[in-house]
Amino acid sequence: MTATSGGRHHVVRVVPLSGEDFRARLPEALSLYVAAMRYPPGTAEQRAPMWLTHALRDGWRCVVALDERDALVGLAYGYHGAPGQWWYEQVHRGLRTRAGEETARDWLTDYFELTEIHVRPDRQGRGIGESLLRRLLDGVPRARVLLSTPEGPTRAWTLYRRLGFVDVLRQYHFAGDARAFAVLGRPLPLDD
Repeated sequence: MTATSGGRHHVVRVVPLSGEDFRARLPEALSLYVAAMRYPPGTAEQRAPMWLTHALRDGWRCVVALDERDALVGLAYGYHGAPGQWWYEQVHRGLRTRAGEETARDWLTDYFELTEIHVRPDRQGRGIGESLLRRLLDGVPRARVLLSTPEGPTRAWTLYRRLGFVDVLRQYHFAGDARAFAVLGRPLPLDD
């Protein structure tokens, strides 16, 4: 894939990362995350232990977008969602309350949790996010994919809608975060 900036072409490669490579590049990955989400700098230190724990979960996989200097310009990872995981429990509670146990069970059985997907702000809008998402989900052996994203019009929302993600739970507040989130999902594979 080639991205253009100021008349210059920048080759971007999307490649998988092993758990070992992920741990080695964690500071760089967290820096990208903080920039993409516009979080305060201290957020990286808070997230590091969580991300390392995620990398140990069943079905964990990660892909990154690298520029011509092998610097991270994008990152996506996820794993098989399951009862007992924080995100599963939060979403299950919200779905059960708003839509009933059957709907919660339907969505939260046999799913892949797209936990993180981020592109450096100066590289957004060039197809990197879609490339990351497609590569990450290619061959995932689950019936569906779920993700959460802050409410509001963003490039991410445009991408998710274009790829067929539908509303699962809207205006949801996760414990410890004042922002409203949407939970979106769709069947796998993506090209169905």
